[in-house]
Parts: sequence; C-alpha cells; structure tokens
Amino acid sequence: MDWSAEGITVGEVWRNAPVAVLYEHAIVHDGDQITSSGALAASSGEKTGRSPRDKRIVDNPASAADIWWGDINMRLAEKSFLAIRRQALDFLNSRQRLYVVDGFAGWDGRRHLKVRVICARPYHALFMHNMLIRPTAAQLADFGQPDYVIYNAGQAAADTTTPGMTSPTSISISFERGEFVILGTEYAGEMKKGVFTLMNYLMPRQDVLSMHCSANEGPSGDVSLFFGLSGTGKTTLSADTSRRLIGDDEHCWSDDGIFNIEGGCYAKCIHLSAAKEPEIYSAIRYGTVLENTVVDAHTRAVDYDDNRLSDNTRASYPIEFIPNAQIPCVGDHPQNIIFLTCDAFGVLPPVSRLTREQAMYHFISGYTAKVAGTEVGVVEPQATFSACFGAAFLVWHPTKYAEMLAERLQAHGAQAWLVNTGWSGGAYGKGHRINLAHTRAIIDAIHSGELVDTPTAEDAAFGLAIPEHVRGVDPAILRPANAWSDPAAYRRTAAKLAALFHQNFRQYAEAANPATAAAGPRAAATVNS
Repeated sequence: MDWSAEGITVGEVWRNAPVAVLYEHAIVHDGDQITSSGALAASSGEKTGRSPRDKRIVDNPASAADIWWGDINMRLAEKSFLAIRRQALDFLNSRQRLYVVDGFAGWDGRRHLKVRVICARPYHALFMHNMLIRPTAAQLADFGQPDYVIYNAGQAAADTTTPGMTSPTSISISFERGEFVILGTEYAGEMKKGVFTLMNYLMPRQDVLSMHCSANEGPSGDVSLFFGLSGTGKTTLSADTSRRLIGDDEHCWSDDGIFNIEGGCYAKCIHLSAAKEPEIYSAIRYGTVLENTVVDAHTRAVDYDDNRLSDNTRASYPIEFIPNAQIPCVGDHPQNIIFLTCDAFGVLPPVSRLTREQAMYHFISGYTAKVAGTEVGVVEPQATFSACFGAAFLVWHPTKYAEMLAERLQAHGAQAWLVNTGWSGGAYGKGHRINLAHTRAIIDAIHSGELVDTPTAEDAAFGLAIPEHVRGVDPAILRPANAWSDPAAYRRTAAKLAALFHQNFRQYAEAANPATAAAGPRAAATVNS
C-alpha cells in the first residue's frame, strides 16, 4: 500500500500483521519474551504509566470553545503541533520497518471511529490489535481513509525547544487534523487513552455520553455500569461469572443503550491470582501482551507479586478471551449505576442509595483515597478526586458529562449507588478492609433488586441513604458511625473528609446545578454537633 498520505516513506510496513508475526518480530527485533502461559512480555522502558501533565490539544477556533482548558487539557499552537508531528515522522521514517493497525473504536457501527495506528514497536501493534475492535477481512479491505491517525514515535524524545513543550514527553491531539502524536513515552496505555480522549470529545457532540466505566449484563438483560478509580475494584467486580461482560473500562450511552468503545481489556495484574480473579488470570495466554511484569529467566513464569519494574503491571487481551464476554459488546439502557470508592478514611458506608442530585455530585467528585505507605511521604489516608472518575481523559467541562448522566438516569429510571470497597471500623491502619465477599454480596443485592425497596437510614455525616440490611453482609458494618469503637474519632474523621469534598467541589460549583452542589456531605459543623 501507499502510505504517503500519512507521510510514511518506509518500504517495509506491516498492516494488521498476524499475531504470530508480531510475536516473531517482538522477540527477534525487540528482545521481548514468551511467558510460560503463552503471553508476550514486553517492557515500556522508563515510563511505566501515563504522563497526564504532558497532554496537549491544539488550540483551534473550531473546537476551542468546547474544551475544558487547564491542567488537564493544555493549549498547543498549531505551529508547534506541526513541528512535533514532523519530528515523529522523521523518527518513524528512520526505522527499518513499521506497523500499521487499522481498527474501530465503538461497537455501535453507526457511531464508530476508524482509527489508524502507526508505530515502530511490534508490541505496540499487538497491544492496539487487542484494544481496538478488530475489523473483518471485508471491513479491512474496505477500510478507506481513517477518521484519526495515531503516530506513535514514543522512542524519540520531544524537542523541548518547541514552544509549548515543557518536557521530552508529548501526547498531543489535533481534532481538526484528526491526528494524535506520541513522543517520549513507550507506555502503550497512552494510545488506548488517546482513543478514549477522542471519543470523550466527539460523542457528546452527537448527544452520546462517553464514560470511564466497566459494564456487564445479567441473565434477564439488566445492565450495570461500574465507575471507579484505580484500586476500587471496577475490573474485579464487573468480571462476574453470573453475568456477561460488555467491557471493562470505556463505554458510551446513546439513545439505543450501552456500547463498549474497545475490543479488548487492559487489566492491572499486580498481585494477580487465579483464586481471586480467575477470568483475568485465564485470559493471559497466547495473544495477550504483558507490560512490565517480571519473568523468570529459566521457567518463563510470571511473578505477579514482583513490582521491581512497576506497580502498574498490565495485561492487554481481546475481550473474547473472557469466557462470558458479550459479543457484540452492546447492551440495553442500564438499570444500575455503581460508583466505587476505596475510602481509606473508613467513614463512607459500604453501600448507599443515591438521589439523582447526589449521583451528579459524586460523579463530578470522583472520590477515592490513597492509603498510607503507597507513596513516599504518605503517612495517613489522602483523598483523591478525579472528575467523572476519569478527569485525565475529559475534554468538555465535567458538568457537561454529569448533566448528560442525569438526563439518562431520569429518562430510563436507572438507580445510582455508592459502594465503598475500602475501610470500615476505622481509617487505614486501625480499621479493616471491607471483605470482598461482603462487597460481592452488596453487588448481588443491587442486581437482584433487593436493595431498591429495603428500608434505609440517613447517614448524618454525608446525607446518604444506607440500607438497613443486606443479605450476606454483617449488619455491624453497614452504619460507619456504629462500626467505629471511638465515636469522637469517627466524627472528626468524617468531618475532615466532608470538608475535603466541599473544598474539591468549589471548582465546579459555579457551573453545576445548585441542587447538585447542595447534594454533597453535610457541613463539618453539622457533623460535630
């Protein structure tokens, strides 16, 4: 094929190469390894996670008014974008061989994006083969011009003398050119999240809500969405053997229902075990990419507990590697919206039923907490807020997505829930982590409809409706105030977290509906009274 339209002059270009060929090239040319389970183990080099401070969007009059400018979406001049694009092309054209992956984003055929990835590392090609929706032979033959092109020249550092380049890493988007350029990072997740960022801009323009969530469907066709930041259990809880998996990370909600954006899963695998997460463990086989895991030099077995390369070890595999995956990855309008939080302060209830206004408040807040010891200098729980449970990937203002969510909750009668998978009876170090079996029992009770009509008691600190009983869950943990042995310590800690919620929400209050702003935690003075 002629790749001159994309600026590529390299003679050896592999388009949608077979998995076996990508394995061969990864081993011979990149030094990657086949593990004992058959997966391909690769290293992303220095960067083992995303670089959110290096994401830039071209400031163009056609889109500028729609963009939530700031630390999340930094402005980049068109001239600078063209300069780094040229730098990426110069690097790619210096390679002996390149890889092109053509695929789709979005299982709704009327709304999907045609995405083309151009990269130099075979493992990157295999990763995007897994994460995009793989075209049939007929679709590939008729693919035509893509809607967006990703130039992944991550092995080359960005030229920091280019205006707007504050580091050697650059993840830059031009919506108007339909191009996405990566420099200075080989972390494969940048491509995946780049596609999600595109969808987060384009879908709301079509009155389709894009969401950072997992989704599954029960035997009767009831759909649930799971929102949550890393470590809250989003992937684990949505991988339910009694329900079909629609997707583990990125979805859209249209007038027709839910559809997955991706063709694969990208699961964290630090401390992975067959006992705790059997579906994910079994999916790590031939065709799966393992990123930054430690592999035994002799047996080629993976040590999932070894974090010497990264705490963010990952596995990328086609969604059909999950035995109960729903293909095509679409579903009806959801009945349950589940916000997951790992509250290391230990003051949020294990489960609470939310009003529509509370749902918008907690969706915009996107709360979880880091625990002591996870980072240098963290000696007590630290609140983390990420708007819409994925601020790094938003393009419009968070209230845009929250209003779209509220409209859909109202139109389709969905119920929102807040589920705490963190601590009970005290903060981290004093209380205990809520048992996974209890959390699964809560999720089962939500799915069965048991909790919809269960009597509730109001939580004084946060104004939340707490079910008075849940089958299979120790009643002693349902009311956080009762679970603590020191009532005064509970009130102080609850007041502290309530104040942190209020402090975070101030940045959105002016744009948010007044009823939403009023749906947050009670004031600290009320908590202490």
